[in-house]
Amino acid sequence: MSSMARLARWSLRHKKLVVIFWIVLALVGMSTAKQASNALDQGYSIPGRESYQTNQTINEKYGTGGNAAPIVAVVKLPSGKTVDSSGVKSDLQTVTDKVEQVLPRSRVASYSSTGDRAFVSKDGRTTFVVAYSLPTPGAYGQSPQAVKDINAALRGVTVAGSTVQVTGYDALMATSSQDKNGGFGLVAEGLVGGLGALIVLAFVFGSFLALVPLITAFVSIMTSFLALWGLAELTPVSSIVEFLIALVGLGIAIDYSLLVVVRWREEHARGADGNEAVVRAMETAGRAVVFSGLTVAIGLLALLVLPLPFLRSVGYGGMLIPIISVAVTITLLPVMLSSIGRKLDWPHIQTDKRASRFWTGWATGVVRTRWVSALVALVVLGLLIGGATKLILGPANGDPNSLSHTSVAAQGLRNLEQAGIGVGAITPIEIVTPTTGATGLAQVLNDLPNIQGAIAPQSSSWQRGDISVVDVFTHDNSQQALDSVRNTAHAYGSNIRVGGMDAQNRDFIAGAYNRFPVMIILIAIITFVLLARAFRSILLPLKAVVLNVLSVLAAWGALTLIWQKGYGSHALWNVAATGSIPSWLPIIIFAFLFGISMDYEVFILSRMREEYDATGSTNTAVVRGIGRTGRLVTSAALILFLAFLSMSTAPSTLIKMMATGLGAGVILDATIIRALLVPATVSLFGRYNWKIPTGFARLLRVQMNR
Repeated sequence: MSSMARLARWSLRHKKLVVIFWIVLALVGMSTAKQASNALDQGYSIPGRESYQTNQTINEKYGTGGNAAPIVAVVKLPSGKTVDSSGVKSDLQTVTDKVEQVLPRSRVASYSSTGDRAFVSKDGRTTFVVAYSLPTPGAYGQSPQAVKDINAALRGVTVAGSTVQVTGYDALMATSSQDKNGGFGLVAEGLVGGLGALIVLAFVFGSFLALVPLITAFVSIMTSFLALWGLAELTPVSSIVEFLIALVGLGIAIDYSLLVVVRWREEHARGADGNEAVVRAMETAGRAVVFSGLTVAIGLLALLVLPLPFLRSVGYGGMLIPIISVAVTITLLPVMLSSIGRKLDWPHIQTDKRASRFWTGWATGVVRTRWVSALVALVVLGLLIGGATKLILGPANGDPNSLSHTSVAAQGLRNLEQAGIGVGAITPIEIVTPTTGATGLAQVLNDLPNIQGAIAPQSSSWQRGDISVVDVFTHDNSQQALDSVRNTAHAYGSNIRVGGMDAQNRDFIAGAYNRFPVMIILIAIITFVLLARAFRSILLPLKAVVLNVLSVLAAWGALTLIWQKGYGSHALWNVAATGSIPSWLPIIIFAFLFGISMDYEVFILSRMREEYDATGSTNTAVVRGIGRTGRLVTSAALILFLAFLSMSTAPSTLIKMMATGLGAGVILDATIIRALLVPATVSLFGRYNWKIPTGFARLLRVQMNR
């Protein structure tokens, strides 16, 4: 008796214990979901990097700035007026004073307080005030309340007749929800995803069995939140994980239970009764679920090799999703099928004795035209992967121009750019330097190319004992400008350190992507070994790993085309081309899509392996395997896609982008990869799919192939 059969029989013998155990965990998880959400971390750190250490020093000494961007008040003077016109400097000082009054203990600087032309455009008509406020409690480095307070304080204030426009990352993010009608919110998004899943499941089963995968998903998600709360109390976990648990968890948990329930119905159609049908389903589909869950978990755990706590937390936090979903599927689901499965399987409209006619016909057509099918799939993937080669890694918080478009904050940013000051004014480079050399350093930095200016305010809020902060405003936040500032600052003195939000993001990119190839290799090796044991083959797992990498690269390409290039973002979400992709997003998409895509690969190839063992014919195995799993994989992908579709209604552009990347990846994988390329390549490779060297088989402790 296999281990899955033993576990299934144990669960069926202890039904009450299993049900009570999972119900208690789900109810406790539901009641503590808010505490779990509040315990999550909204920031990221880069230990050992100069920018991170500098920002930590700024935060410790000043409590403001460093890894947080300033709030920026912008003034565009009327035609014929400049900052040198009569009364303008006095009006600007009024703005500066009001900002300082409403934000006690903040760092504020402007042309009126410093006399520095770094705050003024070349034509003298546009100027700005920077204000580093204390972050709002619970908001990592962010000051949404400060934005509200400044807007209230400056309401009705004018400079030479011009109103003041408050901008900056916090202001742009605060107004983005207004531009995008607020979104649904996490709970509502989950409900929308659940409703979409119910519709798909009702179509798949044609009975009330559609409720069973949703029950499994509910228990899995609530228990995952409970585990997340405990984990977050022990170590920082990124807030991104809660979105992944709620929406990715919905899709994965339904996928796993869908696979088992479909196989259970098939066993019943073949004549197995009662618990025997449950046990048989767990021996086949349950085993595939375990391997699928392991591959998803491995894809996430591989994030641990990256030297960034933020991404590591997504790895071990996100790992809760597949592990708990597998545990619920292989213990609670057998009990539900045994107890209420037959009662819920009404009205049973379709038969499970034979495979899907459509998918059997589709697979037959692919086998007959395998060269053409493979070529078509590769061309589509090639075009998308070509798009991925144009991917540009941008700010972690997103390109500021894409966050808001119709607000006052957006207009303020546009005025800075149109005046030639540039976007760098809202993310200055911050330099910690000895006070005695601060003014001299600022003067040297002023002469660098692509620099709007450097400031070394003499007020006490910018100085702490023997150290001061120098801010540098670049025109475009380019890597060249940052490198120039760094090299010049380091050459100026030995105790000078360069930080700021943009510098930290550049260091994040270097730290993450330098180790990214190691992560890919680690995932590939472990996944290959697991699948080689599962499929008793060398070629099948190798092909699975390669196709999964291609699938993720294609998803990157779709993300690049839709968002960075803007081919769809404006039409679908009224968001213009972002010009870049947030630096952390491709890695997150890779980790999750690699595992999710492997789900479908395991579902399909497990059935093909089973059919080949029964018939000895590769083409028969392909046709029967797709005939039995095509509808399942398509339905599972559609459910996940609907979950990501609901996720894309979130007001945050960053969440929309993540949902787009994951959703596009799932659909591409289920159609181009699994429906075309997988059956075509398996048919092309013929009997070589099923071979495994004797020595390798012994090492993996698997039986030799026929």
